[in-house]
Amino acid sequence: MEDKTLKVGLLVEAAHAQQAMAAETMTHLEAHVREIDTIVREAVRQAVIDELQDLMQEGQRAQRALRGVSRAANLRVVLWSVGITFLCTAVPLGTFFWLIPTQAELAAMRAKREVLAASVARLEQRGGRVDLRRCGSDRLCVRVDRKAPVYGAAGDYLIVKGY
Repeated sequence: MEDKTLKVGLLVEAAHAQQAMAAETMTHLEAHVREIDTIVREAVRQAVIDELQDLMQEGQRAQRALRGVSRAANLRVVLWSVGITFLCTAVPLGTFFWLIPTQAELAAMRAKREVLAASVARLEQRGGRVDLRRCGSDRLCVRVDRKAPVYGAAGDYLIVKGY
């Protein structure tokens, strides 16, 4: 039986040795896991930092592009506003200068008016204020002054009203 006890003792001692080696291996494995965890965390952190920096650079490029577009749009609005303002000013001024007569044209019109006024005065003196109309069956008639005396051998001439 001693042989069996010896064998069991050896087996127990071998089991303890194996258990100690397994514990030591587990300790080393846990240390490696911690190292790997640290390395992986650092790699992930660095990858995230790199990606965030790339994202930040892309955001800055997009911001610069949007500012450029904004400046171009503002410039275009200013140019359109100036152009429309110029047209809104030029059209009335051009129309004004095109329609308003010059000093020479005004002088010619005044002279013509004087000539026409003199002609109208002569016409009035010669019967230009006569009130002629079409009467009855399209016959020409004149308004006469009934209070004025009649003239002619037969009294068939009457004074036109207003003379």
